[in-house]
Amino acid sequence: MKQPHLLINRYKWYEIIGIYAGILVFLTFVLAPFVEGFLVSLKPLSQLFSSPYRFIPENGSFEAYRTMWISVPGFARYIFNSFFISTVVTAVVLVLVIPASYAFARFEFRGAGLLLAAFLAVNMFSGAVLLIPLFRLMRSLGLLNTYFAIMVPGVAFLIPSAIWLLRTYMMRIPRELDEAAFVDGASQFYTLRRVILPIAMPGIMVVAITTFIGSYAQQFIFALTFNSKTEFAPLPVGLFAYFGRQEVVWNELMAASFVGIAPAMIVIFFLQRYLVSGLTAGAVKQ
Repeated sequence: MKQPHLLINRYKWYEIIGIYAGILVFLTFVLAPFVEGFLVSLKPLSQLFSSPYRFIPENGSFEAYRTMWISVPGFARYIFNSFFISTVVTAVVLVLVIPASYAFARFEFRGAGLLLAAFLAVNMFSGAVLLIPLFRLMRSLGLLNTYFAIMVPGVAFLIPSAIWLLRTYMMRIPRELDEAAFVDGASQFYTLRRVILPIAMPGIMVVAITTFIGSYAQQFIFALTFNSKTEFAPLPVGLFAYFGRQEVVWNELMAASFVGIAPAMIVIFFLQRYLVSGLTAGAVKQ
């Protein structure tokens, strides 16, 4: 008689081939732009428009990774600004979203559904649609040409999706944990801090990662409109400097793009381990 575990998750040889073929096709479409971008950064400009086009660079080098710093002086400042803005935006969003998500997940109050729908409606508006009123608001508050001019819109546009995401995760946490804490005399704030937060840590990390990526990606339109000083400009504005009037320095642009996203990739890499470690943290009463 066959063992039970041998009867589970068994695939025929052609099913295995089909699964791996599907994964290969998916990875090809996902990774191909990054591979091509990296290869472009290794090519001299003379090879980028040669005919026939060469996918693999001939006599490729990392020269563009050196000259990119010369072409756009202060490029390191752009990277620092993007990293700093995204970090602050993520921290502020988490501080505001965690209690709001807990309230929407645990409490029933009049207008909750309408308020959630209003949050969702905010994401339907593009930042470009609200540029003029946002500019007038930033000017009246004296925030133009400051970090706040980029952070404030970033926080406002990222909070709604973060609330929906974290609220859904918190709704999956059993209410019996809250009730047990109340029986022991715990307050709502203590229950959130010592019971719910450790269990919700994987969801919080997902929100943190998506918020950080979203903030890192949406800075261009706000920075270009609300800021005219290089000292506050983020990475997308620095990348825009490689677009000249006569030509685009594609190899240096690709090199700068990979260097610019490196800090974000490092942060995401180290945050991923908390997604697993937080799954069981706090599930047992201390």
